[in-house]
Amino acid sequence: MSDLERIIRLKTVLARTGLSRSTMYRKIAEGTFPCQLKISVHGAGWRESAVNRWIANPIAYREEPQEKSCP
Repeated sequence: MSDLERIIRLKTVLARTGLSRSTMYRKIAEGTFPCQLKISVHGAGWRESAVNRWIANPIAYREEPQEKSCP
């Protein structure tokens, strides 16, 4: 697995983006932040490559169809 395909957890995503937890989940609901991936029964993470794309251009970010994993 390449570094860009790593799965990162909530604490790392919040630290890298500077968003609050509530703002991040609101943006996920709006489709303006990458969806989380279910990685276990009680665990979730985000594709590092998707988070990096959001960081590079948060204003223009939209989920790509193949990445759309939010219910």
